[in-house]
Amino acid sequence: GLAALGRPGYINLGRADEFSELGEARTKEAMQERCHRVLDVARDLGLKYFDAARSYGEAEAFLGAWLTSREIKPGELVVGSKWGYRYNADWKVETGGEPHEIKDHSVSHLRSQTLETEERLGSHLCLYQIHSATLESGVLDNAEVLAELARLKLERGWKIGLSVSGPQQAVVIRKACALEPRLFDCVQATYNLMEQASQEALEEASRQGMEVIIKEAMANGRLLAKGRSPAADAVLKLAGELDVPPDALCLAAVMRQPFAPMVLSGAATEEQLRSNVRALEIAEDGGMLTDKALTALMQACLANSEEYWAERSALQWN
Repeated sequence: GLAALGRPGYINLGRADEFSELGEARTKEAMQERCHRVLDVARDLGLKYFDAARSYGEAEAFLGAWLTSREIKPGELVVGSKWGYRYNADWKVETGGEPHEIKDHSVSHLRSQTLETEERLGSHLCLYQIHSATLESGVLDNAEVLAELARLKLERGWKIGLSVSGPQQAVVIRKACALEPRLFDCVQATYNLMEQASQEALEEASRQGMEVIIKEAMANGRLLAKGRSPAADAVLKLAGELDVPPDALCLAAVMRQPFAPMVLSGAATEEQLRSNVRALEIAEDGGMLTDKALTALMQACLANSEEYWAERSALQWN
C-alpha cells in the first residue's frame, strides 16, 4: 500500500524517524526514489498486489513510473487504486488546518478521477475502488455512480470494489453486499487486533465471493508503541516470547482470520517491508502462532470501536 509513500505527510506514528535522512524537504524526487526502492524490494520478495489512490499525493504517478521503468507488463502484477478523495495538501505536512484530503463521491468526480488514474496507471489497473464509502456520503445510494462503476466494469474489465472506514464499516459492507445486481468484487476494510468490529460482516462478504483486503493492520503504529495501550503491550509481550517482529505478528494475526484476507503492508522503508513479510511464516497453520495464543491476543487487544475511531481521528499528520 502506498498511502505512506506517495506524499510527505501521513498519520502513522513515528513517521519523522522513517524519513529522517530526507530531512524536512521530503521532495517529490526524494519520495519517488524512496517509493521505487520499496517497490523493488516488494517485487523481489514476491509480493503481487500494489495499492494506490488518487488522494495519496503522487502515489499513482510514482507507481506508474516504476512500472514503466522496470518494463513490467500489464498483468504481471495486480494494481489497484481508488477514487473519491482529492489530494489537498499541496505537498506539505503542515497545512494550517486545511484538510489533507477532500471527499467527493459525485459521478462527475468519479469520471474525472477515472481519467486521471488511467493516465497514470494505464492498462496495469485491475481494481478500482470507492475510497472510504460511508452511509453519510450516500455513494451506495447514488444510481448514477453505481451505473458508471458498472459501465467501467463491463467496458474496461476492471474489478470494482469499495474501501470502508469508521465505526459503521460493517453496516456499509452489508449494504454493498446486498446491492442487486451484484457490483462489488472486493472490499477493503480496517481490521486489526484492536478494531475487530467488522469481523462478521467481512466473513459474510467472503462467503459471497468478495475478495477481502485489510488496511491498517498495525493501527497506524498504535499496536507497536510500548506503553501506549494494553493492546500494544500485549503485542510486544507475545512478540518477545515468540522472538518475532511485533509488526509481523500484527499482520499474521489478521492473515489468520476466517475471511482469508489479503493484508496490506503499508511499509515506508525497505527494512519495514522485509520485517512485515515475516508475517507469512508466523501465520502458517501449525506454526509458532497457535490458535490458543491468537485467541488470547485478540481478546487482550480488543478495543471499543467508537473509541478506536475517535483516537484515530485525533492522530496528527507528521
